[in-house]
Amino acid sequence: MLENLLSFAVLAGLLTLLPGIDTAQVLRSVAIGGRSTGYATLFGIMGGVWVWGVAAALGISALLIASEIAYTVVKWLGATYLVYLGIRMWLDSRHITETSIAAKTEEKRTFIKTFSRALFITLTNPKNGVFYVAVLPQFLPDELPAFVGGFLLATIHNALTFIWFSLLILGAGFAKQTLQNPRVQKIVERVSGLALIGFGLRMALEKNQ
Repeated sequence: MLENLLSFAVLAGLLTLLPGIDTAQVLRSVAIGGRSTGYATLFGIMGGVWVWGVAAALGISALLIASEIAYTVVKWLGATYLVYLGIRMWLDSRHITETSIAAKTEEKRTFIKTFSRALFITLTNPKNGVFYVAVLPQFLPDELPAFVGGFLLATIHNALTFIWFSLLILGAGFAKQTLQNPRVQKIVERVSGLALIGFGLRMALEKNQ
C-alpha cells in the first residue's frame, strides 16, 4: 500500500506544480483580497479535489465520462462560467482606482462566496474527473474500501496542493503593497481574465473523451 501511495504522491506533486487555472485563481485572489482570500480559493479547490477523488473511487465520475451528453453539459457549464468570469474581470478592471481598492479591502469577499466559486470551477472541469478515473484506480490500496482509498489519495493530492499554493500565497502576500497599486491591479485583473477566458475556450473546444 505504501508503494502505491508514494507513487501517487509523485504523480500528484508533478500535476500540482504545473501552472493552470488553479494558479490563476489563487494569485488573483491574493492580489484582490490578500492571503485570507487566497486561502478561501485554495480550500475551494481542495474541496473539489476531494469530491472528484471519492467520486472516481466509487465509479460515479466514470459514469459522467461514459455519458457523452453528461460530459458535454458539464464541460460547457464550466467553460461558460470561466469565460463569463474572465470577461467580467476585464470589464471591471476599467474601474479600478485607489478608492475602489480601499473599498474592496474594507468589504472583502466573504469566505463562503470565494470558496464556493473555486469549488464550482473545480467541479465543472471534467478534466479533473478524467484524470482521477484514468489514474486513481491503479493506485487504490486493495486493503481499503473504495471510498476510503479515494479519499486518502485525494487527501495526499490536497496536502501537496496546500503546501505548494501556501508558498505562492505567502510570496504574493509579501508583495501586497505593490499589488494594491491601481495600475498593478488592472494588469493582474486583465491577465487573470484573459487566462480564464483562454482556459474556458480551450475546455469548450476540446473533444469529448
